[in-house]
Amino acid sequence: MSNSSSLYINGSKAFSFVIKNKNNNLPKWTESNLKKTQTIKKIVCGSGNHIHFLVWKKPNKLEFYQKYNKKKKYQLPKNETIKDIASSFYTYLILTESGKVWSLAHSNRYKEVPLLDADQSTFEKIRPVTFFEEKKLFVNSVMMGCASGYYLCNGDQLYVSGSNAQGRLGIGQNSGRVPMPVYVQDKVTKIFAGNHSYGFFFTTSEPDLLYACGSNNYGQLGVGSTVDQKTATAVQNFKGSEILTLSSGSYHSILITNEGQTFGCGSKETNGLGVRKTIFTLIPQLKEKKAVQMSTGLSRTLVLTDQNELYGWGFDENLYPTNELPSRRDIPKKIRLAGFFTKYLESKNMIRIACGSHVSFLYLDFKNTLSEDLRLLYESKKFCDCEIGKLGNKIPVHKSLIECRTKLTIDQIQKKLFGEKSIINKEQTLSFVKWIYSDEISDLEKLEQTFNLLELTFPPSVDNTLEKDIAQLYKDNDSKDFTILVNIEDEEEEEEDEENKKVNYEEIPVHKFILLARSGLFRAMFDYVNEKENTNKIQDYTNKSIESLKILIKYFYTNSIKLTANQDPEIIVDELSDAVEYYQLNDQCNFELELLKIKKQFDLN
Repeated sequence: MSNSSSLYINGSKAFSFVIKNKNNNLPKWTESNLKKTQTIKKIVCGSGNHIHFLVWKKPNKLEFYQKYNKKKKYQLPKNETIKDIASSFYTYLILTESGKVWSLAHSNRYKEVPLLDADQSTFEKIRPVTFFEEKKLFVNSVMMGCASGYYLCNGDQLYVSGSNAQGRLGIGQNSGRVPMPVYVQDKVTKIFAGNHSYGFFFTTSEPDLLYACGSNNYGQLGVGSTVDQKTATAVQNFKGSEILTLSSGSYHSILITNEGQTFGCGSKETNGLGVRKTIFTLIPQLKEKKAVQMSTGLSRTLVLTDQNELYGWGFDENLYPTNELPSRRDIPKKIRLAGFFTKYLESKNMIRIACGSHVSFLYLDFKNTLSEDLRLLYESKKFCDCEIGKLGNKIPVHKSLIECRTKLTIDQIQKKLFGEKSIINKEQTLSFVKWIYSDEISDLEKLEQTFNLLELTFPPSVDNTLEKDIAQLYKDNDSKDFTILVNIEDEEEEEEDEENKKVNYEEIPVHKFILLARSGLFRAMFDYVNEKENTNKIQDYTNKSIESLKILIKYFYTNSIKLTANQDPEIIVDELSDAVEYYQLNDQCNFELELLKIKKQFDLN
């Protein structure tokens, strides 16, 4: 039996090619037929009436879906890890952690962002955009508007490419096309756009401002007029540092502040206010709500609150599930989530939304739950068993994890990085430790220097991710530094006096930091044990079978549950059904989905 999908679609019938019953309309949230949806990191759509979308599956894999064509799979080189993706009509730009840009495009349509050779074929393969590398530009972020691209480079420099119609590139009367810099006196900090927008926004520091450029015939730039802005124009009433996110459709823009307040401007049909506004104005229906996520399309907007309440508006009636079509579609209307998502309403920062021109996506971002658990463990600074760094600046870490990620011993790392002639400072050490615990690359140059000294491949290969390293560590029994003792009942001794009864234990070897990272119960146990004595063993009192406990421990390393042929699925599911609560697991949603897969696989009710 197939696994449940965690991706649901609502919108035009044109997208029915990715649902199970391809003849259905999509007025309700409808389960997709995509597989392995729990690995989805982000979805972006081609804009306008173009029926295709791109799905990012970490760390370097993408899937492309297009009406009338078979699914295509793409994979970047192993030393590249995807950081973000952006889209326009017939172009997708992929940004990697190494600061490079890659493109997937359709040369027979619009030459939207002409960074590639003329022979690029129809979404045939992903190609590198060499311009930025040739100019020694590290790309920090990328956005796309309608037939245009926007790039934040080297931390504070703004580059643009594509069409400059209506001034959407912010370069005055000049024609666009090839990438070129936008000369801004102050340092640029963030860029914002929407895949169907005819302009863009950016923020600066010192002064702390928000700027807009491009088409403004409905007041969608929020600058107080309906005149196109062909060069950067300040948006009043907002500091750049106040803005969480900002996105535009063709005739409206929506802004969310760090406090979760939602503002709109532009066309009365799409700005969420029901009346045209040329400055960003607080949307009354969302005044008491804290917005945390937003996505805009041509004529639709979705906003998700911190309580996982979904609101939508726009004149596209496919935005609304059946029987929920409101009398007014120009102001926010609460939209019911698909039933599948109700069990995740208590989970924070997990439900994801995405809009195209005539379609909406609802899915779950399971993230790397192991990475999140390890990050929290590191930030707690508890139970660390060694230190790395120079004398006076040493950083506490977990020995087994460091050695697992680098394939080096702590002594080797200490000698290579912090010997007598060491050039590694504390900031670089912290950057290295951040990668160890989360795969995050916060400073490419500093981390590269550290990797070179350790004689490690840089950038890290996709075979050297946190997830894969920890999964491999599960098989390394020699490095396991802790033991869980499980009481094994002997039926022949059941009637003996408790005083004379022999206690038999089976031992499960494990890495201590794994238990600390993944289970609140074990953290509490270690707190108690450490007060009494330093020990490398602990007894499990859960009364679970040894098989169930072994499956749980393996899940701690691999984030998946798989049964062997001789294991009873009904017993395992029953015994593990309360594991989230009993073991105080942080990643409740992923664990429960794994159990759901087992239930479906073996047809258990």
